[in-house]
Order: sequence, then structure tokens, then C-alpha cells
Amino acid sequence: MEIRIPEVGESVFEAEITTWHHEDGAQIGEGELLCELETDKISLELNAEASGTLRIKVPQGESARIGSLIGLIEQSDEQALQEEQAHKPVPEPDAAETAEKVVQATLKPEPSQGKKAPVPPKPQEQRSYPSPEKFEAEDSRDRRSTRKPMSPIRKRIARRMLEASQNTAMLTTFNEADMTRIQQLRALHGQAFLKKHGVKLGFMSLFVKACTEALKEFPEVNARIEGDDLLYHHYYDIGIAVGAKRGLVVPVLRDADRLHFAQIEQSIADFARRIGENNIGIHELQGGTFSISNGGLYGSLLSTPIVNYPQSAILGMHLIQDRPVVEDGQIVIRPMMNLALSYDHRIIDGRQAVSFLRRIRDYVQEPDELLLEM
Repeated sequence: MEIRIPEVGESVFEAEITTWHHEDGAQIGEGELLCELETDKISLELNAEASGTLRIKVPQGESARIGSLIGLIEQSDEQALQEEQAHKPVPEPDAAETAEKVVQATLKPEPSQGKKAPVPPKPQEQRSYPSPEKFEAEDSRDRRSTRKPMSPIRKRIARRMLEASQNTAMLTTFNEADMTRIQQLRALHGQAFLKKHGVKLGFMSLFVKACTEALKEFPEVNARIEGDDLLYHHYYDIGIAVGAKRGLVVPVLRDADRLHFAQIEQSIADFARRIGENNIGIHELQGGTFSISNGGLYGSLLSTPIVNYPQSAILGMHLIQDRPVVEDGQIVIRPMMNLALSYDHRIIDGRQAVSFLRRIRDYVQEPDELLLEM
């Protein structure tokens, strides 16, 4: 049986074999985990489709093109016959034949006292090989640095960041939002929302709704440049930045303006779960007209998010922090969040960017209109 790199998306051309879970020449059982692959977007696992002897053609740490041969599982004639027999449907036994076998077994004489009954052979123990550490320090007392090649996903992130900085005239504008009303509404309706929909009412769904409404008012923020043209999108596919072990992943909520709050929260929770399991589809990471990144999850108070090129803007959310603010001439303490909007100045001017961010702030501070559908 041939082991080849599977197709995982139209824009993915090669994959790195990050781990072989067995050594060359090892005996493999059908269904066993063979290796882990990593592309510039996702990682995946390959399992054996047959039992036999593993022959590795492309060693761990090297890359191979999609569809190329990276290994074989050699089968003996006996193994091939056994698997063929195992996969054949078992015919229903004839009733008369079954009855005859039962009678014969009943009348079969007991083995003599001096002769031991044959002991069935023990099944061969499956050998397990530990995953080799690719870059193990030879001596931690002497080595002060370790050189590691970047993974395909990290290379992809690096290329995307450089591409964004080189192909956009990126600026960032800032504002802050009083989160008092949102916190009150979550405290008031949170339990009923969880009971009804099976998911918590989070901040992200509120910001997604605020962004889609603001994008309708400022279409340039939802557009992008193609050559000498401006391409205006009349749909709202919102990318949600999700941190993963191998780097940042941005799955896309399609037609987010048509989704209920519960659908948004359920989709985001499902994205996070499947990203952790390396089970996210390539098509779910492509496209998008606008993105949101929540650095507050990691404690960030302020940042300048990088535009997810070729999109034209990205919203950065940050940590909620109790701060003194002035209201009606009085100093009061309010839960405040810093907001940042990075945008491509070639298509969005300063007035539009500032007005767009202020509109988001207004929706967040007075979210009652957004929450009517709840």
C-alpha cells in the first residue's frame, strides 16, 4: 500500500512530515497512526489503511509535494489474504448445518487427564516507538542557543505579516469603550441565554454584531483594492483570530450579519475546539472581508493589530480594566476596554476610520438595539 500526501486544499502545494510514529521496518497494524503532516495552514494525521511492514521514503523533517509518495506498507501474501478475508462479508450459516455442528460438539469426547489442552498462542505485542525529539539540546550547560527551522505554519504567518506591511499603507486609530452596560446585560440575561442556547453569551458575539452594523454604514472598510479598482463586498464574512499551539488561525464566520448571537457563539466555540484538534477545514480559513482579534484574552491592554491582507481593516479588542473616568463632572470608576482599528490608508481615510471605530464604540456602550433579537 502506498502512503501519499493527501490533497488538503486548492492553495496548499506541499506538506512537511513533522513526525513518523514508527521506525522504518516496523510492523504496522491497520488503523495505526503513521505520521503527522503540517502544511502552511493546518496539520493532519495519516493512519495505516492496511497492516504490514513500514518502509519510509521521505524522512521526518523533510517536505514533499501534495500527492507524492512518502512511504509504503509492504504486505506478505499471507497478510494480504488475511485482510481480504477479514473484509469479506460473513455469510449467514445454514440452520441445519449449525444444528449438526452443535450436536457433534456435544458428543465430542473430553481430552484425557494426562494430556493438556492446547493453549492458544498469545497475540504479538504491538511495539510502540516514542516520538523522537527533532532538536534535542546536546548539553543544556553548554548550549546557549538552539537553531530550529520554522514550521510551515510559522513561515506562512511570517509571509502574511510581511505581505501586509509591504502591500498596505497601514495606520491605526484608537478609542475606548465603557463596558458597563454590556456587563450588566450579560449578568441579567446570561443564565437564560445559556439555558436556552447551550452556550454562554460572550463579548465576541456582541462585537461581531457591532462590526457588521458599522460596516454597513462605512462600505469602504468592507472593501479591498484589486489592481486599480476598489472591490466593494455586499456581504459580511468576519474573520475571528483564534490562538493555536502552532500560531494564529483566522476562521471565517460567513454572512455574520445574518447570524443570531447564539449561532455566533456556537460557531466560535466550535472553531476553537476543532482548531485544538487540528480538524479545521482549509475553506473555513479562506476569504473574509474584515477581521477581529481579541488580545485581551492574553492580558493585552493596547496593541496595533496587523491587517489580514488583502482585507482593508482589522479591529483589536483588549483587556477590560477598571479605570477612573469623568462623567457629568464627576470622577467615577468604569470597566473600560481599549479599541484599536488598523486600516489600509489607501482606501480608508482618517475620517472614515475614526468614525467607524466610534460607531463600534457607540454600539458597544449602548447595545440594546443589537440585543433586540435575543
